[in-house]
Amino acid sequence: MVDTPKELCYRETHEWVRDEGDGTVTVGITDYAQESLGDIVYVELPAIGDDLETGQEAGVVESVKAASDIYAPVSGTVVAINEVLEETPEIINASPYGDGWFYRLEVADAAELEDLLDAEGYLEVVEEEEAG
Repeated sequence: MVDTPKELCYRETHEWVRDEGDGTVTVGITDYAQESLGDIVYVELPAIGDDLETGQEAGVVESVKAASDIYAPVSGTVVAINEVLEETPEIINASPYGDGWFYRLEVADAAELEDLLDAEGYLEVVEEEEAG
């Protein structure tokens, strides 16, 4: 079973979003995404101060199997990045929803959060992908 915490929101592109309650969100990739990629060996993150639009490419995750783009789940300005991932990207495999977070955004429009999937909706996306 795919680990999909109910308190988070998700995008069809396998990013998760945690609303921090202060106008910012934390973003990472889901357990399903890290498992599909395999052993992660490199992460390219956006820079602090970058303005991102919903759906815009925000970085890259590379594994021994493939490279995959990371997309901004909502519009906003990058206010923090998880610098630990530069030296130890494998943390994403061990803790995708904890220490393996990617970056924090100051949200431009809180209404965009309503467009994200809940855990149930995300699991439906995963099931459809697996069914092919």
